[in-house]
Amino acid sequence: MMTPRERWLALFARQKPDRIPTDYWATGEVTERLQRDLGCADFDALIARLHIDAPRHIGARRTSWHSAADTEADIWGVRFRRMVYTTGVYDEAATHPLAGLSTVGQIHDYPWPSADDHDWDEFRKQIRELRRDRIVRCGSYEPFLLYCQLRGMEQAMMDLMAAPDIADAIFGHIFDYHYRVNERMFDIGHGVIDLTYVAEDLGSQSSLLMGLDQIRRYILPNQKRMADLARSHGIHVFYHTDGAARDVLPDLISVTGIEVLNPIQWRCAGMEREGLVRDFGAKLIFHGAVDNQQTLPFGTPDDVRREVLDNIRIFKGHRWICAPCHNLQPVTPTKNIVALYETIWENGKL
Repeated sequence: MMTPRERWLALFARQKPDRIPTDYWATGEVTERLQRDLGCADFDALIARLHIDAPRHIGARRTSWHSAADTEADIWGVRFRRMVYTTGVYDEAATHPLAGLSTVGQIHDYPWPSADDHDWDEFRKQIRELRRDRIVRCGSYEPFLLYCQLRGMEQAMMDLMAAPDIADAIFGHIFDYHYRVNERMFDIGHGVIDLTYVAEDLGSQSSLLMGLDQIRRYILPNQKRMADLARSHGIHVFYHTDGAARDVLPDLISVTGIEVLNPIQWRCAGMEREGLVRDFGAKLIFHGAVDNQQTLPFGTPDDVRREVLDNIRIFKGHRWICAPCHNLQPVTPTKNIVALYETIWENGKL
């Protein structure tokens, strides 16, 4: 019987694992509730109970958590407010510190965070003591999400068309910080880190959020550089994009060089599973595909079981990691989550 790490690595090596690997994405409220409902003392006990092959996420701890210019903001100078809704909470950007800046000089003069502000000795200790029964994920890069927090979404979208010099300057600082942090983590963790996270939410429910020209101009080149950095250390590239992103998949494969595509929101236009398998199945590992917009939160356990079995059939002969298509939300019943993982455990042997 393979370990969780061996199952993931088998897919990267284009080999057949003993069973379909699984992963877990959820909000903190869901994880806490599952641990209570299932009598699990901690997260490790929870994933053992549900037979989940989740990666170990590691990273260098920051030694500074706030902007030098605003001690109530994060390292980028963005303040957040806690938003309470019916079943949970989330943090939303409340300020956009670059919104009023209008020149490249002002962008460069902004107090950008430093990659030095991390506890690198503690990270070395993490690497030395790390258990490697599960695949190890380290490093992230999702620039436009942060750009929108810094600039405000409306202004950010306009910048791509009307202020390319501003956009280049902001993207440049965002990339520089993440590249330096990732480079140092990858150097320290060389041979231990298996996977890195590169992302951008490029799709809406029905189409791309921006034109392919803008994606190719602003997003892909630096994503390729970040992915190339990972590959130079033997690290695989996990890519996340929500929504209807089919039109950009050829670029993500040929330019960025992604290996894993997440989350497969198959109810979105163009993301039908059969078509993705037909056109991209030879090049990608598919990750996710259990719908958490309708099936998981509002369906029955039988609905969840049918969807997991549909996925097993559709992805048969291809590389698939079974997981919810994005974070499980508090509205999702425990019984539906259990149905997901019990069904893949009972039917996922290859």
